[in-house]
Amino acid sequence: MAKRIVPITQQTPPAPAAKQAPAAAKAGAQKPQGKPNRVPPSAGAARPRKRHAWMLASFILVVLAPLAVTIFYLFTIASDQYISKAGFAVRAEELSSAADLLGSLSSVSGTSSSDTDILNEFIHSQDMVERVLEKIDLVEAYTVPAFDPVFAYRPTGQIEDLVDYWRRMVELHYDQGTALIELRVHAFRPEDAKQIAEQIVEESSLLINRLSAIARDNNTRYARVDLETAQARLRTAREALTKFRSENRTINLEAAVQGQIGILNSLEQQLAKARIDLNLLLLEGMSDTDRRMVTEQRRITVIENLIDIERAQFGKTSESREGGINFSNLAGEFERLTVDLEYAQQTYLKALAALDSAIAEAERQNRYLAPYTHPSMPQSARYPDRFIFSAITAFFLLLIWSIGVLVYYSVRDRR
Repeated sequence: MAKRIVPITQQTPPAPAAKQAPAAAKAGAQKPQGKPNRVPPSAGAARPRKRHAWMLASFILVVLAPLAVTIFYLFTIASDQYISKAGFAVRAEELSSAADLLGSLSSVSGTSSSDTDILNEFIHSQDMVERVLEKIDLVEAYTVPAFDPVFAYRPTGQIEDLVDYWRRMVELHYDQGTALIELRVHAFRPEDAKQIAEQIVEESSLLINRLSAIARDNNTRYARVDLETAQARLRTAREALTKFRSENRTINLEAAVQGQIGILNSLEQQLAKARIDLNLLLLEGMSDTDRRMVTEQRRITVIENLIDIERAQFGKTSESREGGINFSNLAGEFERLTVDLEYAQQTYLKALAALDSAIAEAERQNRYLAPYTHPSMPQSARYPDRFIFSAITAFFLLLIWSIGVLVYYSVRDRR
């Protein structure tokens, strides 16, 4: 006879009476009566699924394969690069003038940010590449590796491509605290790296010298323009005064006027003496028809006419005698020309002093390139750093793969 199977609920031993009532009351409050408690089934054993295979395949394709290719390239194909280093700074030397000899004789200040920016742009510019190409064959120097698709230069015949590659191989580092500039030049041969670095330092020094010359020229240019204007004004004033003297046939108008005044004073004295003599003759009872009386009267008339003529030379032009000199007009014109000449002379002297001061100031402010480390000859290849590149590549590949996995599971969980 078959054995009857008893349900699980009937096989469970009954709880004690003291504990059964509270449990039944609590169960009645939470769940409806008549439904027994069920135990949730336990999780089954994990089994590999299709998505796991896809995950492993993606890890191999995204991380392991590119990393293996990168390591193979770095350690078997990539060419060694030598780095030549040079250090320099742009200095501005300001020499003190003679009035400051009791103080410091000279002072040297660091470079300004504008000089550094100009130098940085110049070193990475097409102009620098063309200047270096005139003395060094950069295409031959950067195509030394027989096969290096990443670090070697692939000549295209375009200067723009060479400039882009040049900016990868030439590095410039500036320390704002010490105002020092460090140059690093990469090349596949140590002698090429040193030659390129030396040429860069030489061209940079020529650039700083040109900038210094331009600054000095700007400081003195306006002073020279003012001096040329003052010279032209002085020349015009002198020519006008010379023409005045030539037309009026006089070298020193003041002396001529003084001489004319002396003649007028002499005539007035003679006129006074003639009138005195005439009055004496009248007191002696001479008649008007007497020869001596007639002579004195004629003498007085002649002197008066001469005095009128001489005085007319100091009056208006219409009152001067024909062919005579009008000293009044000449004096006014002479004074005007003299004032113009004096003003032109003072302006010229001030402009000349300003030019001398500008030249002295420009000579006291001189900028130059001061190298503190000359281009070095590298003895060992320090680039590329294969282990660092491999580690960085592995990190970024793993990061990309992890982000992709997280995105996949986030989308999957939302469905």
